[in-house]
Amino acid sequence: MATPFPPIIHHPAFRAEMPAGHRFPMDKFSRLAAVLQAEGLAGPAGFIRPEPIDEDSLRLVHDEAYIRGVIDLTLPADVARRIGMPNTDSVATRARAAAGGTLLAARLALEHGIACNTAGGSHHAQADTGAGFCVFNDVAVAARRLQAEGVVRQVLVVDLDVHQGDGTARIFEGDPSVFTFSMHAEKNFPARKAASDLDVNLPDGTGDADYLERLEALLPELLTRVAPDLVFFNAGVDPHADDKLGRLSLSDGGLARREAFVLGSCLERDIPVTGVIGGGYDADIDRLAHRHALLHRAAREALKA
Repeated sequence: MATPFPPIIHHPAFRAEMPAGHRFPMDKFSRLAAVLQAEGLAGPAGFIRPEPIDEDSLRLVHDEAYIRGVIDLTLPADVARRIGMPNTDSVATRARAAAGGTLLAARLALEHGIACNTAGGSHHAQADTGAGFCVFNDVAVAARRLQAEGVVRQVLVVDLDVHQGDGTARIFEGDPSVFTFSMHAEKNFPARKAASDLDVNLPDGTGDADYLERLEALLPELLTRVAPDLVFFNAGVDPHADDKLGRLSLSDGGLARREAFVLGSCLERDIPVTGVIGGGYDADIDRLAHRHALLHRAAREALKA
């Protein structure tokens, strides 16, 4: 039976220590937690803290040499540059905590209908490397772990980050048990796109009306055709008009309607959905945290509906 408050996963380790002036807005994770607490969205029980992902689960997706490089702090310099984060214990701990958070959120979504991580969505990470601030592909690891346990068979990834989920697409290429759907800015990173099962390439400046019209025309049919046992929803807020790494023009209201539509579409079909926060790069951390909180507010409203 669904609880009135969807489970929210959080760990203090989601905020890693970074060099001064680094362009990744690491403080957004702790600020998001504070916003959710202030709004009472975690409910009386508060946040649920995940265990760091185990290495056996990582091996279901990532190469052993890459896992060892991350954890033992021995990544080649060019790989660390591709990731865009230092190869430190703090960053490795964060990556394992975030992946553990997405796996726990997926387990709880299967139980309650919906659950959300306050991190996750590292969709540029591939089997043998990270990229674009992504170390371990948490959604891929969680999907593979649940499939290996026989808990789910068919998975749908709904990736609405402004950047294509190229790592996820490459990991599951040729695997019909995981359907990858990515709707993103056509001219944004990565320059070399992968082939998702369904890619929607949006022109620069796409706003609320056109964006939501495309999504609303695609998602219901996709849910029916794929018939997933579980949906992973990457709710990146970087399609926002003010995001410094996006090229689209969504508003806060547009993002809120997007979140409500995705979550509601899943729940009305009795399909469990796991939310991860994905990208968001506004220089104003408070504004960015409130934008990421839209996912968690929508989850609360979806369960109440």
